[in-house]
Amino acid sequence: MPKKPLKPCKHPGCPKLTDGSYCDEHKELHVKNRANATGRGYDSRWRKARNRFLKVNPLCVRCKEQGKITKSNVVDHIKAHRGDKILFWDESNWQSLCKSCHDSKTMTEDRYKEFHY
Repeated sequence: MPKKPLKPCKHPGCPKLTDGSYCDEHKELHVKNRANATGRGYDSRWRKARNRFLKVNPLCVRCKEQGKITKSNVVDHIKAHRGDKILFWDESNWQSLCKSCHDSKTMTEDRYKEFHY
């Protein structure tokens, strides 16, 4: 059975190809920090802020743009914070989305804009 093609390392500026997300040189820099949600900043303080934001912004902004009314259940960072605490807590960088819209955005926009600041 053929192997999957190698893809570029996700570390900014790294030209190496890998079968995972990061090359061996950069794997330890990124993988250990993503061990769990709490380690990435999604702790009790985040959950409180998230719940407050969803109460004030109860509808999915993407569905609303398409004329649909859908309850939001995810607070999305418009520009991915990538560990930047200032960007993480900047409420002007938050938007309320339904899970479907959030998953779609994450798998398309966020994935390919990852390191193009």
